[in-house]
Amino acid sequence: VQLQASGGGLVQAGGSLKLPCVASGSIYDINAMGWFRQAPGKEREFVASLRYSGGPTYLSGPVKGRFAISRDNAKNTVYLQMNSLKPEDTAVYYCAAGAPIISQIMEDSGFKYWGQGTQVTVAS
Repeated sequence: VQLQASGGGLVQAGGSLKLPCVASGSIYDINAMGWFRQAPGKEREFVASLRYSGGPTYLSGPVKGRFAISRDNAKNTVYLQMNSLKPEDTAVYYCAAGAPIISQIMEDSGFKYWGQGTQVTVAS
C-alpha cells in the first residue's frame, strides 16, 4: 500500500487546512486510515483515525472539536480537516493505513503503512 499525503503549508493561527491522503496498491490489506503528527523534539502522536466501513471516528484530546476526519471510499482518500489551528499544531503530519484491532485504532502500532509526511506550520 502506498500513501500520498498533501495539503500542508503555512497558515496563521485560527486558520484552516485540509489534508488529503490517497491510498493505492493493495488496499484490500487495510480497513482503517489515520493521521499522526510529530513536532520538533517530540514523539509522534495520534491525531485521528477511522475505519473504511464507517462507524465512529477517533480524535485525540488536543484536536477534538477543531479537527475532523472523513473518507471518500470511491477515491481511496481520507481527509483531515483542521480548523481553529494553533501554533502548537505545528508538526509534520503523517498519513497511516492498516488493519488495527480496536485497541490499536489510536496507536501507531496498529498501522502498517505510512506516508511521507506533510509539514503544517501555524504562525502566531
